[in-house]
This record gives sequence, C-alpha cells and structure tokens, in this order.
Amino acid sequence: MSRRKKHPAHANHERWLVSYADFITLLFAFFVVMYSTSQVDQRKVGKLALAIQVAFQELGVFPTSNTQIPVDTKDPMPFNTVQAVENAERTAAMGRLVPPAKGVLSGAAENGDLGALRKELEKALAPEISRQEVALRSEPDGLVISLREVGFFDSGSAEMKTDSRSAFGRMARLLADREYRIRIEGHTDNVPIHNSQFASNWELSTARATEMIRVLITQYAFAPERLSAGGYAEYHPIAANRTEQGRALNRRVDVVILGKQPPAPNPNNLPAIAAGP
Repeated sequence: MSRRKKHPAHANHERWLVSYADFITLLFAFFVVMYSTSQVDQRKVGKLALAIQVAFQELGVFPTSNTQIPVDTKDPMPFNTVQAVENAERTAAMGRLVPPAKGVLSGAAENGDLGALRKELEKALAPEISRQEVALRSEPDGLVISLREVGFFDSGSAEMKTDSRSAFGRMARLLADREYRIRIEGHTDNVPIHNSQFASNWELSTARATEMIRVLITQYAFAPERLSAGGYAEYHPIAANRTEQGRALNRRVDVVILGKQPPAPNPNNLPAIAAGP
C-alpha cells in the first residue's frame, strides 16, 4: 500500500487584509459616533446660548447681538449671521420669551432715558455749564452732574451760596419728576482744612453732601428712600492736585443719577425681632 505524498502548505500572504479591513471598519464607526455626538452637543449649546442671549437682551445687560442661534435642532452649525431681532421673534413665536419684570426698565431703555435726561439738564443748566460751574458726564454707575465749589459753595463752607439756588432748583425740578435713585457725593482737593466747623476734608465733603440731601427733601419733596450721601474727601480726584486748576475741579459735589428706584420693602412683611428680657 503506497503512502500519499504530502504537499507543502501554501503560505497566504494576504491575511493582513482581514486585520486591515477590521481596523478601517472600527475607525469608521468611531468617527461616526464622534460626529453624531458633536452634533447633539452643538444643538444643546445652541439652545442654551439662545436662552441666555434673549434673557440678557431683555434685561439690557448686553447690547443686542447680530448672531443667530438656531432654535430648531435641525438647523445646521455653525450659526449664520443675521439680524438679532429675528432671534427674539422666533423665540417669542415658540413661547419662550420671558417678559421683563413689571415696572422695571431694561438697561437699554433706561440708558436711553438717561440720555434724554442729560439733554434736558444741559439745556436747563447751560449758563452754569458755559461758566464751568457745572459739568455732566456718563459713568458706569449712571449720569453724573458735577457741581463745582466755585459756583455752589464758599471755601471751607457746607452751605450753598444764595446765587446758586436757582441752578440747583432747575436741576432738582427735572429730577423730581423721575424715579431715579440719586447718590450725592462730596469731594475736596488735598489741601488740609482746619476751621471752627470742620476738622478734616472728610467732614467737609460729607457735610456738603448731606446739606444737598436736606434741601432736596425739605424744599423739593424728594422721597428720602431715593437718596443717599457720601463723603470722599480728596481720595476720588478727577484731576491732578498739583495745580490750582486741578484742585478747583476736584472741589465738587457729584449728583449721581442711578437706576430706577427699587420697590421699597413693606414694613408689614418684615420679620419681627423678639425683644430682650
């Protein structure tokens, strides 16, 4: 009986294609998953960004943007540049737009109102502005009416000059009809003061601020809760104290027009504090 002759095994040099195909398939699946995940995240971020944008624009915290944020999850990314008002219209149509709190102006509306007030004040105080006794400027806190010492106070005194009452009255009547909160700030130069009334610039600056508060309440019927006073002595200068001109600019009382007056707390709703034994 003859033996069957064994043939040598054939070497397969293409087995690497199997591993390579598996690797490519896994890599394709990996990038598909990554792509789909990124699309979901962008849509979620788009919805969140839209809610934040609309809320901030309604509150006036940020100026109106010109970037459109997709509302529909089918909208593509990145965002297209369009008028920002379209965002508000689309969001309002979907019932997501939250109206601002009742009785509170948005920041944009309030800034516009302050701009109109500034024009009225510039017109009413034009003579004093031309004599450099009054200056107006806008700051982050609000509109500042700077009443300089040369036009409103004698040196070292907290009592307003008689001939300055007319200008102060014109300013007060314009502010009385509005509900803005007002902060009165007294400022001095860096020259020390020592007289029978005041031992320091702190006392002088504070006395001038509180004197104006008193006049606004007693003569112009301002609600006290609208007002606040502060004395800053020489520590908030607007000019260098090295020259007489700079020191004259620093001797001033600033009337700072702040935001609208918040609602006063109801005394009936305040918690009672038990009296001691």
